[in-house]
Amino acid sequence: MPRFFLETIAEDDIQITGADAHHIGYALRMRPGEHLTVCANNIDYDCVIREITKDTVFLDAVSKHACAAEPSVFVTLYQAVPKSGKLEEIIQKSIELGVSRIVPVLTARCVARPKAAEFQKKLPRLQKIAESAAKQSGRGCIPEVAPLHTFAEALESAKQADCGVFLYEGGGIRFSEVPLTGKKQIALWIGSEGGFDSKEVEAAKAAGFYPVWLGERILRCETAPQAALAILMHLTGNL
Repeated sequence: MPRFFLETIAEDDIQITGADAHHIGYALRMRPGEHLTVCANNIDYDCVIREITKDTVFLDAVSKHACAAEPSVFVTLYQAVPKSGKLEEIIQKSIELGVSRIVPVLTARCVARPKAAEFQKKLPRLQKIAESAAKQSGRGCIPEVAPLHTFAEALESAKQADCGVFLYEGGGIRFSEVPLTGKKQIALWIGSEGGFDSKEVEAAKAAGFYPVWLGERILRCETAPQAALAILMHLTGNL
């Protein structure tokens, strides 16, 4: 069933406007009486189309329920900026696996070093990738792709989480040893192609984050978040 997102919703008068309305009427060629799903605040509304005009689709809610695809933990991915187009793949796959927010971070060993203003111009396209991935995977919300953060800014933000984890090729504990029971907000840190430098590792440890080692095999920076999120979702009962 087609899926669309609204930031807020009036249950007695649900309306879809703009590009999504055009997509429903012209691309999908949907007609009154057909069903679609509207998502708002992690709630899925099963709706029937009442009327379609040039720029608005009017809907009646038939039923609603909590989105089953939303995980019970809110995971923020702090992703060091990778080279070329790898960030797009990381955003897409991470959202499919249940991440709730993605924070791009400029770390010491990042090869790609975009300026904050330059990166800001890319955000609308990155957010569209996030929206597409959320629709495809049946999510109940569109995870945010945040503006570019410095390491210090990201570290301060991540301290608000119940638990922080960073992948470290230099050694650490297993994921199964991280105390995740009862944790609702988790900060997951992934390095760029060169990983984290020693000062960043020490700062993360000082903040109380757990260094996690995934074994002897070296994972690409676009593979590491997928592996880590899959393990994290499994350990928290969300996969």
